[in-house]
Amino acid sequence: MEGIDWGKILAASWRSRKEQLKPVFDIDLQDMDRLLCIDRQKKAFTENVERFMASEPNNHVLLWGARGTGKSSLVKAALNSYHDKGLRVIEISKDDLHFLVDITDEIRHLDYRYIVFCDDLSFEEGETTYKELKSTLQGSIEKPPENVLIVATSNRRHLIPEQMKDNEQSALVEGEIHHSDTIQEKMSLVDRFGLALSFYPMTQDEYFSIVDMLFAELEVDDITQMHVLADRFARERGSRSGRIAQQFFNSWKS
Repeated sequence: MEGIDWGKILAASWRSRKEQLKPVFDIDLQDMDRLLCIDRQKKAFTENVERFMASEPNNHVLLWGARGTGKSSLVKAALNSYHDKGLRVIEISKDDLHFLVDITDEIRHLDYRYIVFCDDLSFEEGETTYKELKSTLQGSIEKPPENVLIVATSNRRHLIPEQMKDNEQSALVEGEIHHSDTIQEKMSLVDRFGLALSFYPMTQDEYFSIVDMLFAELEVDDITQMHVLADRFARERGSRSGRIAQQFFNSWKS
């Protein structure tokens, strides 16, 4: 990709109108140690990234589940942890996935390791760009680039909606369900992510632990009252998450 000095640039975003990568200079890096209440996910994700960095067998990653629970923050934290070892991140939107092969063709022979990151990935009925992603993940005549790790986040486990009509051609054969060709096609995309990590809504105690971490350096006279206000803030927004905790902290400071 012309114009990208990967020795100085840690991340880039694909701009479809110009059909080129745009360097990201002001990166929202995250500290892995400050991502609370997702220890299981952090461990599995980090181990996979470390295998990727070491050119050992690894899996493409789907991070799915409740909004605001740290899915995209894991990618930012990985970049923060491993950029000095050659890790770089390229962000691409779902609508631009038809450029994915062109992007990976340009970087597959470079000396850096790339996470190609697609945030909030899901497809509606009739969309076909997921086929571009399938061929890059696995399934083309050409081997996938060894220095590219695909990481996608989604609020839902099944990236392509399943319709009731899709089940009409499914059959029960000798006690086993044989899915219709339509369902097989839709399931095959998720199957190409060898590591799928689930994220669930936080409990009240988990939510308060993140609030406490954010307020640790501030002098708060009444912690109990702060928790009451933090809980009210979350209830008004309909969920508890790290994102909601950060928004409560921001509103408190202002």
